[in-house]
Amino acid sequence: MTGQVRTVDGRVAGRRGQATRQKLLDCLGEMLSSSPYRDVKVIDVARKAGTSPATFYQYFPDVEGAVLEIAEEMAKEGAGLTELVSGRSWVGKAGWQTSEELVEGFLDFWRKHDAILRVVDLGAAEGDKRFYKIRMKILNSVTNSLTDAVKELQAKGKVDKEVNPAAMAGSLVAMLASVAGHQKGFQTWGVKQAELKPNLALLVHLGITGKKPTR
Repeated sequence: MTGQVRTVDGRVAGRRGQATRQKLLDCLGEMLSSSPYRDVKVIDVARKAGTSPATFYQYFPDVEGAVLEIAEEMAKEGAGLTELVSGRSWVGKAGWQTSEELVEGFLDFWRKHDAILRVVDLGAAEGDKRFYKIRMKILNSVTNSLTDAVKELQAKGKVDKEVNPAAMAGSLVAMLASVAGHQKGFQTWGVKQAELKPNLALLVHLGITGKKPTR
């Protein structure tokens, strides 16, 4: 954590207070991996962290407030996904490599933050603007870079002018997010991770370049 950490009533938390606050967040994060979001109670989080509900309320207004803190930190990390696309080549073998690395990075990020992303998706689907903004912050990091990539290819005459860059980029990122959140489901269809990635990368490459990749 950077900057000053404050309690709910505005006081600056000391080093021990910051450690307690982080432990509460870590314990909540672990609980979200094994329990439905709605079933997580303050008393259970506090007990797992070895402290009291009163201490929990010093740092967070409720479980949802703490979840939003975790989600915001996750979104900051998600902004780094743009590095998988920004300034990368989509021509020849380099284009196929870009597709593969984007898919791998996206799926890895989703697996790492699976529990909190499920809560973010739920909140966004229910119309909570706070969760919606967090979800869009993550998706925009890739969508904007992919939009620029399509525009650049159009400027070089490598992609049809009729293609709408933002529509194509947004569709591909929405597909990636959907697949990333359904990774375990592919196993029930007999699809292994090693088989999923290249096929997803193929779709991304076709969408961006309009061409079969050079491998």
